[in-house]
Formats: sequence, C-alpha cells, structure tokens
Amino acid sequence: MKRIALALLAALPAMAAITGTVMNRSTGKPQAGATVGFYTFNGGPMQKAAEARTGTQGKFTIDQQAGTTGPSMLRVEIDGVTYNRMIPPGTPSNGLTIDVYNATKEPGAARVGKHMIMFEPSGGQMTVNETYLFENPGKTTWFDPAHGTLRFYLPAAAKGNVDVHATAPDGMPVPVPTAKTAERDVYEAKFEIKPGETRFDLAYSVPYTDGTPYTGKIVSKDEDTYLIAANGVTLNGDGLKDLGVEPKTQAHIYGLAGTSYKVVLTGSVAPPPDTDSTAAQDDGPQIQEIMPRIYGRAAMILGLALGILGIGFALLYRSRGPEAREGDERGRR
Repeated sequence: MKRIALALLAALPAMAAITGTVMNRSTGKPQAGATVGFYTFNGGPMQKAAEARTGTQGKFTIDQQAGTTGPSMLRVEIDGVTYNRMIPPGTPSNGLTIDVYNATKEPGAARVGKHMIMFEPSGGQMTVNETYLFENPGKTTWFDPAHGTLRFYLPAAAKGNVDVHATAPDGMPVPVPTAKTAERDVYEAKFEIKPGETRFDLAYSVPYTDGTPYTGKIVSKDEDTYLIAANGVTLNGDGLKDLGVEPKTQAHIYGLAGTSYKVVLTGSVAPPPDTDSTAAQDDGPQIQEIMPRIYGRAAMILGLALGILGIGFALLYRSRGPEAREGDERGRR
C-alpha cells in the first residue's frame, strides 16, 4: 500500500504537466526549436507563468498545471507572428497541438471576400461602420509590419479618427495600429492575415446634413462590397444593386460593383423595430442594430457580426424560389 502511495505521489508532477506538439502547417512538419509560453488569467492581465522549447519532433512539456478556475493559454511566435491555444478550465492539457505557419510579406491567396459599409446618420453626425472579411485559403500567414495588410479609405471629414479592431481565426477582437499612407485619404492597418478568416471592424464619424451627397472609394480589392442603410434612412446612388430589406430590422442592403460611390442619404436612424411578434415566425440570423449607440467596443463588434450573418441570410433568402420559401413557412408553422 505504501509503495502505491509513493508511486502516485511521484506521478503527480507528470499528471499536472502540460504537453503537446507544435506543428508547422506550412511545411507539414513539427516545428523544432520553438518557444512555447504558458500564460494564466487570474482576474487581471495575462501573466506568463512558464515556458519551454520544442525538441526535434516539435514536442514540449511545461511543468505547470492548467488553470482550474480560469482559462490558460499557450503561445508560440513564428516569423514575428503569435499563435495561441486556449486551455479552458476542466479540459485536458496533455497531447495538445499548436498550429503555426510561416509568414510572408506577400498576400498570396489572401483576399477580402466581403466588405460591408453601414451608414447611421443621426443628429448632425453620421457614424460609419465598416467590416472587412479576409479569406486566406493558403498555408502561409500574410504579415507585412512595414506596410500593413488592410488598406482602407478614411474621409478627410473624419480627421484621422478611426477605431479599428481585428479578429484572427478563432481569436478575440484586439485593437489594431493604423498609419496614413502616401495616397490621399488612404490608411493601412497592421495586422497579420492567418490562414482562415480574419475580420476587421472600423468605426468613424463624419458631419451629416440631410440630402447632402456623401462620397467614398474602395481601395481593398473586394470580391463583394455592400452598402447598408439603417432603418429610417434612405440611400440613393448610381451603380448600386438593390438587394432588398432585411425583414426584421428593415435595414436596406445594396451591392456595389465599382470601386467608388456617391450616395445621397436622407432621414435618420429609426428605433429598432419590435421583433417580439416575428421571432416565432423566423429563426434566421438578423441584423440587430449593426451600429449601436456605441456603449462599448464589444457591442459594436457583436452588432457588426450579426450584420454579416444578416446579409448572408438576406441574400440566401432572396436567391431561393417562391416554392422553397413557402415550404420554409409551412415548416415553421
């Protein structure tokens, strides 16, 4: 019995250790010589508790116990880009895999799949929210710290004031530094584009006068660009494809084929429509006040994310035939 107890005690450090492998998905091989940092969250800022280096087979062991009351995180940096692996409380911490990629200064296959611009005028000011969805189907990370990855237009009326956040694949929104380029009213955001989907959320304000033309341009080589007028706002302009109204919030969606626009906006944002009466009729995604009254960044990002889902739902709904939509309605009833 005593021997069993001693064996159990001797095994405790091994049982508590965090083990895993760092895999380089660009090469398809384990990443040797990488430093793996172990971070903990105890209600305050992230704290580095330990680190270890990977061996020739990319394996590592950290003699620490993953958090039991809060999340822990493993972090690896390759070519100046960090890759994280969260360890939620109560989940296994052995045999973990951290995927990393080689970085390149060239975009490769990375591109802006969707770009959404939401206009919300009210009280002499207009808030403009923009969301860019980058798609990177390749096996390398696009990272150019000198010139940035996203280039965007910022009207002079914004006076250089813009709030930019980026969300990496499976990541959390983080603030992103920006810089003005040599091109007039064009800025760049410095954030890596990893394989998968990366989202940029921008917000800025400009003066607004009802019925005055508002111009802008697209400098990010989008595959699909959408202009969105909030409920209560009328938007008119040339070269726009009317994609209809999102059924719950009444936000109007337009497709933009060109690289510039000149629109006239009238009206101001109306209160969100009462969706309680229609919630039981339609369980699809919706645009829920895409640009809220900025109570915080989290609310802004959540609204934009729901807006993205709402656009996809609206386009899907419109593309289906009447018989399919009638079948959906019968299924809900």
